[in-house]
Amino acid sequence: MKLLLAGPVLILIVETHAQWYNWPGEAAVGAYDMYRAYSDMREANYKNSDKYFHARGNYDAANRGPGGRWAAEVISNGRESFQSSSGRGYEDSRADQEANRHGRNGGDPNRYRPPGLPDRY
Repeated sequence: MKLLLAGPVLILIVETHAQWYNWPGEAAVGAYDMYRAYSDMREANYKNSDKYFHARGNYDAANRGPGGRWAAEVISNGRESFQSSSGRGYEDSRADQEANRHGRNGGDPNRYRPPGLPDRY
């Protein structure tokens, strides 16, 4: 009886950890999502849209899975730490990080969408 019970339990445990092989692909595609949001932000060149693109990039990357969420966190934190050391204001960096966390945690990026930003973005 114990052996019959141990089999299904073992299968359930192994199955929950069997998706490890997806992590690198999720991270790579998540990094691309972050790049695409940055590229769109540069292309749009729209006033007060920075936080929207932060939230959107993190949201898209985190929706790829744990690897994408990791990539979004590493890229966002790295970018903010680099920019804060270059003399950018603390308040702006803090607001960027709030938008990053909002997107990574599944929040709607449109919360930060400025009025008039073209629908393409």
